[in-house]
Amino acid sequence: MNDFFRRFARGAATIMGTPWAFLVAVTVIVVWAFTGPLFDYSDSWQLLVNTGTTIVTFLMVFLIQNTQNRDARVTQLKLDELIRAVTEARTQLVAMEEMSDAELERLEGEFHRLHVEAGHVRRQRGSDPRVSKT
Repeated sequence: MNDFFRRFARGAATIMGTPWAFLVAVTVIVVWAFTGPLFDYSDSWQLLVNTGTTIVTFLMVFLIQNTQNRDARVTQLKLDELIRAVTEARTQLVAMEEMSDAELERLEGEFHRLHVEAGHVRRQRGSDPRVSKT
């Protein structure tokens, strides 16, 4: 069941993310809008598109969430492998998703400081005539 749903969700998300799917959706809305005068802009005419879009949206939420969860999991595993493979990396960061918000903010501040320091070093090198700019 899980494997079937994974394949179905991935396929549906791929198809629904194409320009053709968007074109079909726009065409449906245009056809619906042009049929308004034929149905005297009745409540049933309005209910048709409201119900259809609600059902499609409701189902797409689950498909999108499934593919996002899977993609996030795969990305996390790839990053974990990179952290594990780099000897200078802090392996305690592999489980970063388990950290509290306060711990993440502290770590984010640390990386921000490193980024600023790296930029400062680059600016110094760029202004130093002894450093080659290749």
